[in-house]
Amino acid sequence: MGYERTVSIRHDHPSLAGHFPGHPVVPGVVLLDEVLSIVREASGAAQSVTGLPLVKFSSPLRPGEVVTIHVDLDGATGAAFSCRVETRLVASGTVELAPVHAVPAERM
Repeated sequence: MGYERTVSIRHDHPSLAGHFPGHPVVPGVVLLDEVLSIVREASGAAQSVTGLPLVKFSSPLRPGEVVTIHVDLDGATGAAFSCRVETRLVASGTVELAPVHAVPAERM
């Protein structure tokens, strides 16, 4: 099943301070945080994110750009995602999921 959300990282986001002064770029970790938020909401409380086996950043995301994040759940074990600004691919990858009770304590 597919889930989609559009977001925009504001110019005053705290992560942008010092992240390429004069040519700000949204850090990948900020974009991934948005992706994981959608994955967690879509998969439900009984699932936990256990890994990001594949992540590719194809194009920089600038502050203020509107990015559309699309997530496709692959059953209960994973999800694929893509992040686009209009037709330009910004990032894509996969997320591993596991039932909360199956996650080893040291990985939580």
